[in-house]
Amino acid sequence: MPTWGELLKRLQELQAQGRRDALDVIRREALADLASYTGRNVVLYASGHLQKPRVPPELLSITNEDIEGFMEVFYGLQGSTLDIVLHSPGGRAEATEAIVKYSRSKFQDIRVFVPHEAMSAATMLACAANRVVMGRQSYMGPIDPQFQLATPLGIQSVPAQAILDQFARAKRECAEDRANLAVWVPSLQQYGPALLVQCVNAIALSQELVSSWLATWMLRGSRKREERAKGIASALTDHEKLRTHGRPLDRNYLRSLGMRIDFLESDQNLQDKVLTAYHACMHTFSATAATKIIENHQGRAFIKLAQQVVIQGPAPTQPVPPQQPPPSRPQPEAPSS
Repeated sequence: MPTWGELLKRLQELQAQGRRDALDVIRREALADLASYTGRNVVLYASGHLQKPRVPPELLSITNEDIEGFMEVFYGLQGSTLDIVLHSPGGRAEATEAIVKYSRSKFQDIRVFVPHEAMSAATMLACAANRVVMGRQSYMGPIDPQFQLATPLGIQSVPAQAILDQFARAKRECAEDRANLAVWVPSLQQYGPALLVQCVNAIALSQELVSSWLATWMLRGSRKREERAKGIASALTDHEKLRTHGRPLDRNYLRSLGMRIDFLESDQNLQDKVLTAYHACMHTFSATAATKIIENHQGRAFIKLAQQVVIQGPAPTQPVPPQQPPPSRPQPEAPSS
């Protein structure tokens, strides 16, 4: 299958032929080729957050609107197996729950490919799979909830656990010396009357959803699966240990927690086809107004644009492909036991 540079050459050839849909052509060819190789349904769920960091988060993250996209791309698919090529910074846990419920009502066996990153709520989505496939370059992230708070420095994303820890520290220090109130009051004033309860509930929701999904699907048939699932969910929400919500968690770490992670390099042909689909998608984000793509191997698509317009089906584009390739593909590697 073509490399990044070969995809660029194919794009240029199609453009020279007057094909305004060149990006759609190579992306859909790649998804169809992946489905042909695996014999499974394939859906791409990808965000252009790396190419468009200044775009409003709601156009890039997992939102309630995404269920419309999954309805579109699931329509007409036959069989009980599904592969999801996932690339996302995350989003709302509630929206992720809705996607999982709907996906699981349609498919019995779901496999998630992470060609680059699936963070936060996207990690939660991956935890609802039967297994996850990752390369050496791939990573997922912590699932500890974040709150958007107005601070003197502007709107900041703050971990729920950090809010609870800070309040506990303030309470302790003020009890030791009431003079500390003068130091802590300005910080504590930003907390609404229900924020601490919301933090506790948000953490509990992330843990409950992920542990339930892991026990139901990924760890099905395992001894003490519920106990193991709770341990994995707890580790993924452990802000004190992981330190930051953006921490990249590689496949070896996730395997050590007990997740079923396959190595993408164990099948060179599969690796090529997955990465080709991913690279074709990245070309689209780099050269068009698309911010999010939900698309199946049959060409049905739900595409979000920066102008906040939703397009179902082929999206006409007039691309100017990027010239610089990403890091080279990983070489074959024997899977660990």
